[in-house]
Amino acid sequence: MVKIKVILPDCIKIDEECDSVTIPGVDGDFAVLEGHTPFITKIRPGVLSVDNHSNTTEYAIHDGFVTVEDNLVTVVTERIERADEIDKTRAEEALKRAKTRLADNANLEIDFRRAEFALKRAMTRIRTISR
Repeated sequence: MVKIKVILPDCIKIDEECDSVTIPGVDGDFAVLEGHTPFITKIRPGVLSVDNHSNTTEYAIHDGFVTVEDNLVTVVTERIERADEIDKTRAEEALKRAKTRLADNANLEIDFRRAEFALKRAMTRIRTISR
């Protein structure tokens, strides 16, 4: 078994044992099983999956970092959302807004990095609830 702990600025969101965890790392998705090699890496926007006895719970995660050591997966992030916590309409509206901002090349004052991150967040939320 592997223990996963997800730490937010104001609380611990997940603290449980599971069979495996799949995490969207900056170099690609990776799975952590019992006995995994210790390491640390950054997280990119994507879907974090917690597998436990043939049940999978999926979360939209947007940033942060993860450490793996002695069968403990510790994720530190500002936001993580279960599929049932995501408002589909709001996520679709955010996706449209982000696409519009990025398509508006005439507006040089736009913060493209922020707009791209908003686009990735919205896409991650929609992907999480569509699974």
